[in-house]
Amino acid sequence: MPALTFPDHVWPTMLTPFTVDGEVDHAALEDLTTWYMDHGVSGLFALCQSSEIFTLSLKEKLAVLETVQRAAAGRVPVIASGHTSWAACGQIEELTAVADLGPAALILISNRLAAADEPDSVLLDRLSVIMDALPVDLPLGFYECPFPYKRLLSPEVLTFMADSGRFAFVKDTCCDIATIRERLAILEGSPVKLFNANTATLLESLEAGAAGYSGVMANFHPDVYDWLCRNHSAQPELAREVQSILTMCSFTELKGYPTNAKLALQLAGLRLTTVTRNAAPVLTATNRAELEQLEIVTDHLRRLIADK
Repeated sequence: MPALTFPDHVWPTMLTPFTVDGEVDHAALEDLTTWYMDHGVSGLFALCQSSEIFTLSLKEKLAVLETVQRAAAGRVPVIASGHTSWAACGQIEELTAVADLGPAALILISNRLAAADEPDSVLLDRLSVIMDALPVDLPLGFYECPFPYKRLLSPEVLTFMADSGRFAFVKDTCCDIATIRERLAILEGSPVKLFNANTATLLESLEAGAAGYSGVMANFHPDVYDWLCRNHSAQPELAREVQSILTMCSFTELKGYPTNAKLALQLAGLRLTTVTRNAAPVLTATNRAELEQLEIVTDHLRRLIADK
């Protein structure tokens, strides 16, 4: 039985910095890892869509994870995905290589296990094959990655996860509080923790028993999300105010992510380029102004919650 102890609260979906030539910038990645930890995250989700894993070779993925683990130095746990192949044999190769580096958990991508028109029975069959090839003492998780299509986990799959004893983590991207409540009811009493990726439903999901937040806005102000996750029960009125501001801020995700997140981190003082391998619009002067104003809002939030 794997050790299924994962801290609650904030798990950012990590970015991958690149040099101006488009190579992975490991020095900037080390600095970014430290920045996350200095801003109160409970764990790190490496090798996810925000990390641009569909553009990374297996060698690059492993090097990224090694850099994050080295920089984290045991301060927080590091979980990782990284399987982008379609064929099961390719996924097993990728996942086994990632597992050999000893992440705190290995996170499976739901849309890699079945096509959009295939039923859950196909997903569960392929899942069983992959699970049989992985170390039984390594905790697993699931990530409802939106690319290349979003496959939400059905009650049947969630029940399988809860009953298997091998799963510990769900990165939920359903963005629907009624569905989240149903999922939490299925997972209740199991070792599986649900982390919501959606800001608008975050507070309600925390009140319903979700473990925390794992979404892209933790690349902008993870410390504010950490405060909300930790203090929503003790300070409900302030939590609602913070939640409402964070929800408005979260529309930034739609304005050229992940390029805009890298620019925001530049404005926050990190030394990294805005280079991405994903197709993303070139940021304009207006986009920069929006991010500068977002930083002002973030500073306001930090003052609002200071010493609270």
